[in-house]
Amino acid sequence: MAIEVLGDRSAIAHRAVAMCEEVYRQAIAARGMFTLVTAGGSTPKLLYGLLAEQNWDWARVHIFFGDERYVSPQDPQSNQGMVRQCWLNHVPIPEKNIHPMPTDEADPAIAADRYAQHLKEFFLISDHSIPVFDLILLGMGDDGHTASLFPGTEALKVFDRLVAVGHKQNEPRLTLTIPVLSAGSQILFLVEGAAKARVLHTVATATEVVYPAQLIRGQVHWLVDGAAAALILEPQT
Repeated sequence: MAIEVLGDRSAIAHRAVAMCEEVYRQAIAARGMFTLVTAGGSTPKLLYGLLAEQNWDWARVHIFFGDERYVSPQDPQSNQGMVRQCWLNHVPIPEKNIHPMPTDEADPAIAADRYAQHLKEFFLISDHSIPVFDLILLGMGDDGHTASLFPGTEALKVFDRLVAVGHKQNEPRLTLTIPVLSAGSQILFLVEGAAKARVLHTVATATEVVYPAQLIRGQVHWLVDGAAAALILEPQT
């Protein structure tokens, strides 16, 4: 796995912006469109603020979501709400180019199917195909989860659907599934903090799967701070 160790959250955000810019230019040159999957959590917020300053052709940018808490967009816990406040409300992106996960169904499973159908229609793919996003942003919790793929949950077993219902402490969430997250042309993990050092060491060195983040395979690149990388950089005893 490719790991870059940077000084702090600001350094991670600035390096991530440079990588986003590179993938954006490649995608526009190749297909005239750029598709990006956002991540929730605190680490990418600074990145989103920096992306709001980019002089992109926003009519060619399409924003999707890797996971979502099953709350309204106005809820403080909403990933969509956070991404809009930090980024999308500050750029002239067409509303039709923003593709939030629906959270208005009584049954989250129906909402998951709706988003999966939306992805199939957008990417013009069959029921048995996987959409390929240009760039997927991900984080990792100190329990090793990524998106809303939590340890020991049923969503980790879903390989035949694009979107699944995840759970954290019995609260439902929507999440892209492992095959979708692994299929991105570029997958970028943003990780910071000493609380994640032991998990990151395991992710980087273990031959067996211990944490959900290890299940994301493909063109994966990790941007981490020194605190998160402490056990990788220092000899183990």
